[in-house]
Amino acid sequence: MRRLYSTFATGLPGAGLLIMRVVAGSVLIYRGVAGLTGELAIGPPPILILKIVLGVLLLAGLWTPITGALVGILEIGIFVVRNEDPWIHLLLATLGICLALLGPGVWSIDARLFGWKRIDIRDRQRPPHTSSEC
Repeated sequence: MRRLYSTFATGLPGAGLLIMRVVAGSVLIYRGVAGLTGELAIGPPPILILKIVLGVLLLAGLWTPITGALVGILEIGIFVVRNEDPWIHLLLATLGICLALLGPGVWSIDARLFGWKRIDIRDRQRPPHTSSEC
């Protein structure tokens, strides 16, 4: 799994990735729930449930490269099939693909599970040498 990530960005780039994940995940969850409750007519229930699940995974930063690729594929498919409001699907597809390529950042479950670990090795105390003379 580590091969899916080049690095886990820290600092401002990491904050930018966190914002991208929060925005994309929140919009996916909102649109999925709104579709299930009947506020929006955006697709069948399995697609809406998939949107909610992918949104939760993006928010948590879990399996981000796979989740982002799935978001990109799903939203491009909806973009091609449906005619109304194409810009939101294009935006979500772009965010999903970018997150798939860049990774989740340091503030994610992926970073905790698959990030670099620091191992501190303590010096062992060696017993003093005793020399036996013949």
